[in-house]
Amino acid sequence: MGAVVVAKNAMAQMPTLVAANPLVGTIDMHVHAGPDTASRAVNDFELTQKAKELGMRGVVTKNHEFITNDRAYLVRQIIPGIEVFGGITLNESVGGINPEAVDLMLKFTGGCGKIVWLPTHGSANHKSFFAKKADAGGIRVIDASGNVVPELRKVLKLIAKADVIFATGHVSSKEVLASVKAAKQEGVRKVLVTHAMQSPGELSIDDLKRCIESGAFIEHCYLTYLMGPQAALDWMKGWKHISIEEFAKAIKEVGAEHCVIATDLGQYMNPIPADGMKEFILALMSKGITQEQINWMAKKNPARLLGLEPM
Repeated sequence: MGAVVVAKNAMAQMPTLVAANPLVGTIDMHVHAGPDTASRAVNDFELTQKAKELGMRGVVTKNHEFITNDRAYLVRQIIPGIEVFGGITLNESVGGINPEAVDLMLKFTGGCGKIVWLPTHGSANHKSFFAKKADAGGIRVIDASGNVVPELRKVLKLIAKADVIFATGHVSSKEVLASVKAAKQEGVRKVLVTHAMQSPGELSIDDLKRCIESGAFIEHCYLTYLMGPQAALDWMKGWKHISIEEFAKAIKEVGAEHCVIATDLGQYMNPIPADGMKEFILALMSKGITQEQINWMAKKNPARLLGLEPM
């Protein structure tokens, strides 16, 4: 069943107020917008304006190559009345696991840098997944003994001091578990396991529970539902498809109070992020996820991670 059909069926089953606008007060912790090296459906201003019009509380923009907190600060000057944040992804373009890049990101005007992602496209796990071979190069965050690399320890100390979010990117499940454990050891208080069930990490439910035991939040992204053989974009067809039923089951099993829902949208030909967030919420509710659980995942937990007052 397509996402639009799911959303329409779900809408018919819910109270009028919620069905009319389930986005009020929500925060999308994972969105992509232009300008970028990839084609994007919206730019930063269009993304934020649409989110504001639909009553969302905020968005966090991500770029695989460079920082987004500087752009978030500028967007806030043009479109007030909505929270806009960004961060840095530790791919090769910023020097990989580079403490200096993280330190400078945190010092930028506006204090909009709220998240540090481990490598995505540049991770060894991502490269191996798509090259379909064990060693395709890329950035590793653990050594042969399974310990996190020294530079990551330095990055985690910076994250802990600034009290911002440490997110796991596209590294392997083994690397996720090791880095989440190390983050706790270094005093990091805000950890988010990036689209935990999605390729190329594909964490199991047991893995999710182990991350939660170390204090991490689990991120579930709508993009994962749009992936797989039925995807609109060819490059997404080789990624794992997670059904709405699977998302709902995982949320019920680990607890909504430990989860965050986001979209990871912004790709050309996919729904724009705000529309995708609405579709995701309605689809989850059609599978038994309650309004209170949605509030935990789309409002309370994102606000806590971003250091905002609860609503």
